[in-house]
Amino acid sequence: MNGRTKLAGRAVYLVDGARTPFIKARTEPGPFRASDLAVWAGQALLARQPFGPAALDEVILGCIAPTADEVNIGRVAALRLDCGDRVPAWTVQRNCASGMQALDSAAQSIAGGRAELVLAGGTEAMSHAPVLWDTPAVAWLGRVSSARSPLERAKAIAGFRPGYMKPVIGLLRGLTDPVVGLSMGQTAEILAARFGLTRAMLDAYAVTSHERLAAAQAAGRLGEIVPIIDARGRVHDHDDGVRPDSSVEKLAKLKPVFDREFGLVTAGNSAQITDGAAWLLLASEEALAKHGLTPLARLVDVEWAGLDPRQMGLGPVHAIAPLLARRALSLEDVEYLEINEAFAAQVLACLAAAADPHYCRGALGLEQALGTIDAARLNVDGGAIALGHPVGASGARIVLHLAHVLAARGARRGIAAICIGGGQGGAMLLERE
Repeated sequence: MNGRTKLAGRAVYLVDGARTPFIKARTEPGPFRASDLAVWAGQALLARQPFGPAALDEVILGCIAPTADEVNIGRVAALRLDCGDRVPAWTVQRNCASGMQALDSAAQSIAGGRAELVLAGGTEAMSHAPVLWDTPAVAWLGRVSSARSPLERAKAIAGFRPGYMKPVIGLLRGLTDPVVGLSMGQTAEILAARFGLTRAMLDAYAVTSHERLAAAQAAGRLGEIVPIIDARGRVHDHDDGVRPDSSVEKLAKLKPVFDREFGLVTAGNSAQITDGAAWLLLASEEALAKHGLTPLARLVDVEWAGLDPRQMGLGPVHAIAPLLARRALSLEDVEYLEINEAFAAQVLACLAAAADPHYCRGALGLEQALGTIDAARLNVDGGAIALGHPVGASGARIVLHLAHVLAARGARRGIAAICIGGGQGGAMLLERE
């Protein structure tokens, strides 16, 4: 609990935000690239502001895997949003928390007096993740292209081996930790075993996520979503991965994915592969006054934590604990929480770890358990199991939705937290006056 990430300086406010519907990846690349998604959401957000895009001091966008045509995707999006040549823009990458990192970077600029208005968020088109060639195939292509004569080229071509045609699925490689050699799903299996979770518990949590999202859609509680239209004229206006008819009985029929013999983690109790984008507009108090803006909430503090990559799903607990300690708060003081649902096993493990005095003493340095996280106050409108986890955008989405939850329910304080591949966790504390 070193407090190194404390947000100090001027107050930082979340003024407004918007996101696209989260579109489930299916059998082919989706209708939008990552920059397209960011532009759709950004246009809707900026169009309703009393200032033009050029009034922004900075644009910061989180993204893990932009396409080759979207290098420094933050700048690409800013220019397409008509922010103008003079508004600087950049891209951040902190795996699953890239969108949250963008918000933190924006907040630091405002708190430190370097900016007044910043557009920050995240985007990801996971369905467009690249299919690659492995090193031997690339080396062969290099020999062919560098041949200086027809004879040399023929010899190089003759060196082709059928194994060169085996593609490398970029998404699968990216979801595997290169240090410990485990996929994110395998780390979830480790947590399920450590905390004695059962398949029924995981599936029941997944069903609740779908039920809550379906209820939120029916009640119109997802006002942060802006409709988008693809090149074929199809309107996308809701998170299309939700399964209102989901049940424990249906999910029980699915086979484990990461440990086929003994595993508990299935496609049904894991986050969906999804495309989507989310932006927030952050402002100083001076900018609020200048433009007559009414904030959704104040971004009070941020915490980043590191832990064993094999148990990366516990990252939210490792970030929440020092954040609360620094602010002299307890879990009872936090009215609502958003914890990104990478896996049902991961969220349930976070709840178990927070309530376990032994874990909190040994891993978090606390004298007692962090406390009980009330399921009724957690992810009240569903989470990534139901709506998807476009990795670059999720960190921004949970902060945006938490701000809306606090406003809609007349609550004062909330925390958004996320686990991060590679063994990290991030948490943001929001408050409303």
